[in-house]
Amino acid sequence: MNILQQYRDKLRTPEEAVKVVKSGDWIDYTTNVGFPVLLDAALAKRKDELHDVKIRGNLLFGPIQTVECDPTREHFIYNSWHCSGYERKLCDKGLCNYIPMIFRNVVPYYHHFLTVNVAMMCVAPMDKHGYFNLSCSTGIAKGILDKADIIILEVNEHLPRILGMKDECIHISEIDYVVEGEHPALPEFPTAKPTPNDIKIAENIIPYIMDGATLQLGIGGMPDVVGALIAQSDLKDLGMHTELCSNAYYELYKAGKLTNKRKNIFPGKGMTGIVFGSKELYEWVDDNPSIMIAPLEFVNAPHNIAKLDNMVSINNCIAVDLYGQICSESAGLRHISGTGGQLDYVTGAAMARGGKAFICMTSSFVDKKGQRQSRILPHFSGDIITAPRSQAHFIVTEYGAVNLVGRSTWERAELLVSIAHPDFRESLIEAAEKQKIWRRSNKR
Repeated sequence: MNILQQYRDKLRTPEEAVKVVKSGDWIDYTTNVGFPVLLDAALAKRKDELHDVKIRGNLLFGPIQTVECDPTREHFIYNSWHCSGYERKLCDKGLCNYIPMIFRNVVPYYHHFLTVNVAMMCVAPMDKHGYFNLSCSTGIAKGILDKADIIILEVNEHLPRILGMKDECIHISEIDYVVEGEHPALPEFPTAKPTPNDIKIAENIIPYIMDGATLQLGIGGMPDVVGALIAQSDLKDLGMHTELCSNAYYELYKAGKLTNKRKNIFPGKGMTGIVFGSKELYEWVDDNPSIMIAPLEFVNAPHNIAKLDNMVSINNCIAVDLYGQICSESAGLRHISGTGGQLDYVTGAAMARGGKAFICMTSSFVDKKGQRQSRILPHFSGDIITAPRSQAHFIVTEYGAVNLVGRSTWERAELLVSIAHPDFRESLIEAAEKQKIWRRSNKR
């Protein structure tokens, strides 16, 4: 059948398309700017007809109408693989539940364990061959669509077409329905202005990076800022291999730093799994032969990351304890984000020849009561561990960078105290002594 005729036959209004959803179904919205705005709004209108509809998504920037319309969660139950700032606020209200994962495992989870009754996502417009590009959501989208009983695509006229290694598109013959409609411009996330502490953290990392290194910059404000500051350094011929392509990579490209020339795998191409950031970033990745998007089960596989000589992973965290345990996803029991790909890259970068894995944080923060609190803690009490102490490598604050690899508990305590905020060093030493991880001979 002619592809245009197939398109016309499958074209529905959002209201018509969501009629396939039944009470008790599992629905998937995929990730970030793949969020199906029109279909979500249409599904929310069916609230009174439906009960116990479970929805999965991640890094959605909202508003999610199916959540907003149902504060009792009798009709729609939303769950996230990795929380955006918006989804974090939903968690605070009891309107979102986190699904623990490591990003490279998400699609295999679907293949082996999970049910998807209806998958809905935004895609770029169909090309002349009948393919829809999965755009900024490629990292996990195709694997979810392949598992779905019913696939509904929402065409978003603003999404970039991103070239891929595999699974970056789906054919009209593989889907059930397509919907159209006007969309607002894609959400933008400008790089934050660096603070003095951000600049010091970047300055503490840059000496460890060499020309030709491949960079992974994690999800969150600090890696983005550090990457932008690297763009102002004297480094050259850097590469990109990352789960998230953010504004920092565009800044590196504009500065002439990002060439991908020295990469061991796919030289000349920057590899990513998902994309979100500024309008300029979306325009840069659009139909760009130097950008390759691929499934996260490939991009984030430690054995693939390890193939890249001088692989440098830069991620942020919320706190570290004196044993070297890293918390990046909760503040106590309050959920913040998720494991994401941090453990993937901490593992893979450490395996690479010349590889280094950095976890960054400011040494302290000021809480809502105006009290300064240390991010280096004696020990965790209820906080979720993202990277175990056995996987901890470089920890960086504005006071320095320390490498915990091969260090005993007393050595780790000494190193971490040395990069703690000065106001807390004595109390951390006292705690370390009580925990029997401080040597009397250590310099105080």
